[in-house]
Amino acid sequence: MSLSGKVALITGGAQGIGKAIAQGLAADGADCIVSDVNRHAAEETAADLRSAGGRTLALQANVADGQAVAAMVKQGLHEFGRIDILVNNAGITRDGLLMRMKDDEWDQVLDINLKGAFLCIRALVRPMMKQRSGRIINIASIVGAMGNAGQANYVASKAGLIGLTKSVARDLASRGVTCNAVAPGFIDTAMTQALSDDVKEKLLAQIPMARLGSATDVAQAVGFLASEEAGYITGQVIHVNGGMYM
Repeated sequence: MSLSGKVALITGGAQGIGKAIAQGLAADGADCIVSDVNRHAAEETAADLRSAGGRTLALQANVADGQAVAAMVKQGLHEFGRIDILVNNAGITRDGLLMRMKDDEWDQVLDINLKGAFLCIRALVRPMMKQRSGRIINIASIVGAMGNAGQANYVASKAGLIGLTKSVARDLASRGVTCNAVAPGFIDTAMTQALSDDVKEKLLAQIPMARLGSATDVAQAVGFLASEEAGYITGQVIHVNGGMYM
């Protein structure tokens, strides 16, 4: 699946799943714009990609800020002339019991996880429509489909992202732009590594494949949806969860 000549913008692309996605797209030949709220981490990831031979650009942006998003997209278009692939990966958690959840814990998660994706898509709609081509890939979550205790804000943001994906897909299909979501299950990241052995065992018992997923598993699904081979796929949610949710 060659992405040679394509330009990808990955939000939250400096670490974890976002970094794996950037590495995967770059390995397939795409030039990558690595966006993250942490400038230093974005620059480090971009440098890693550059050392492997790819053209890259590191940008700092808070995706919940409309002006910052507009500036990010403007600079990316100025540097590369086009953006073909948008991966909305930036996201946070502020977990807690519903009865104790504070307003700002709700607002922060919805602003970054859902509003941030909307702002990035809106900023790129006109350039992609003008190109009559584009790939928008939103990183949702298994819990957006099945729910999860103690994560009302996160679940709402990811369920909303799935709905946004389907609506955008219908809006842009006639212009050659696809919009899909990838919903990871429990992935082996710093967050899951911090869980106790008991919690990990209970999680694994729910996964038919009996292992946590890897960031590369998610990145490979994104790479497929970004490719020409996925040109007739839009409005879909690709679950990468080892069979935990079917």
